[in-house]
Amino acid sequence: MRELVAARKATQPTTKRTFGSVFKNPPGELGAGRMLELCGLKGHAIGGAVVSPKHANFIENLDGARATDALALMAEARRRALEVFGVVLEREVELLGGLELPPAGETL
Repeated sequence: MRELVAARKATQPTTKRTFGSVFKNPPGELGAGRMLELCGLKGHAIGGAVVSPKHANFIENLDGARATDALALMAEARRRALEVFGVVLEREVELLGGLELPPAGETL
C-alpha cells in the first residue's frame, strides 16, 4: 500500500486542488496524460486553471479558477489530441449544472 501511495504522489498532483483525472485513457499504448504532454500542454493555463506540470491529465486550480476556465482547457486538450493523434478524448469528469464541453476539435 505504501508503494502505491508513493507512486501516486510521485506522478500525480496530490497536494494541489484538482478534480481528478480529466480524460479516460483511449485504446492503444498512449494514455491521455502522456498524449497531452506530447501535445505540449503541461503548464498551459487559461484564467486560474492550468494543465498540471506534473501530470497532463489533471487540471489544477491555481487561483480562483472558474468552471469555464477548466472547460476551455479541456476543449483545447481535446482539440490538440485530435489534431496531433487523431484521437477524440472522452471526458472522465462528470459535468454538472448544465455545463457542456464543445465537440472534439472545437474550443470555447
